[in-house]
Amino acid sequence: MSQLNLSHNAISGKIPDTFGPRSYFTVLDLSYNNLTGPIPKTISSASFIGHLDLSHNHLCGRIPAGSPFDHLEASSFWYNDCLCGRPLKPC
Repeated sequence: MSQLNLSHNAISGKIPDTFGPRSYFTVLDLSYNNLTGPIPKTISSASFIGHLDLSHNHLCGRIPAGSPFDHLEASSFWYNDCLCGRPLKPC
């Protein structure tokens, strides 16, 4: 089991585009920070992400398609500047 909870840490900047097949998280929580920019598409190449929370940041752009995004609820993305795409409003 691999959990990474970095919520409520005032982390700023972009989410690093460094995910790959060796990335495995049962929980990846980056909520309540000051993250900006798009969600990196490489998150989709992670071998597994069970729960992802990117809410309460300043992210913007299209939510990537595919795993893990296809099973997440809108609450995982709430309160960002301008995210769009499933499960939020269309882009």
